[in-house]
Amino acid sequence: MNDYISLVKKLIPSVIKAGDQIMKIYYNKTEVEFKIDGSPVTKADRMAEKIILKSIKYHTPKILIVSEENLESHKTKPKKLFFLVDPLDGTKEFLKNDGKGSFTVNVALIKNGEPILGIVNAPALGRLFYGIVGYGAFEINNKITQSIEIRKASQDNLVAVASSSHRDKKTDDWLKSNKISKTISIGSSLKFCLLASGEADVYPRFGPTMEWDTAAGDAVLRSAGGKVHNIDGTNFSYGKNNYKNGAFIAKGDYY
Repeated sequence: MNDYISLVKKLIPSVIKAGDQIMKIYYNKTEVEFKIDGSPVTKADRMAEKIILKSIKYHTPKILIVSEENLESHKTKPKKLFFLVDPLDGTKEFLKNDGKGSFTVNVALIKNGEPILGIVNAPALGRLFYGIVGYGAFEINNKITQSIEIRKASQDNLVAVASSSHRDKKTDDWLKSNKISKTISIGSSLKFCLLASGEADVYPRFGPTMEWDTAAGDAVLRSAGGKVHNIDGTNFSYGKNNYKNGAFIAKGDYY
């Protein structure tokens, strides 16, 4: 456990630095390219990735890193222990520049298919979350660190979080059938973090995601007492074929 606590403390500065670099580009127009799958990628994605990978390789040179922008890493076979990195999760929200700031920097460590630690930095909001499963979850805001945990769900006032850019009919139908009182539409892995910090209760996801999109936020949520499972209730794990996720439900105290 102490090794993981030490590792998080070593990696947080690079995640903050990556966020700072992203914000410099955020306030200026940036050129956009499109990957083979049609998703956007910017200079911010690449610069943030460079900062994070350098730090991970320095501190843990022998651990595999699978990163969104490193296409070659997607071809690697998952190992017992590996990192999942998304240097800019929510690129579409980043490009909107709508003032919501719902994009993040994500770093997670996976062990035996389970996320064991995660760091999520939302630089535009000044919020950084991190969690170590079995140790706890925390938020750093204005240089003040405080512990966070899921809240007790109220069946009369259930709050869900849902994707702002990838919302679909299945999600809307699920929200209606489960008597959700309020839905917060937000991008990136912030959805997991709002559950972890007790600001919402459940996050249903039916649209496609990749493992680097979810792993860091998932680790923070699990560290705060939450859960993530497949739609059929089975365990939501990592290291799947092509690192693609299926539909899932992330939740705090929600049943």
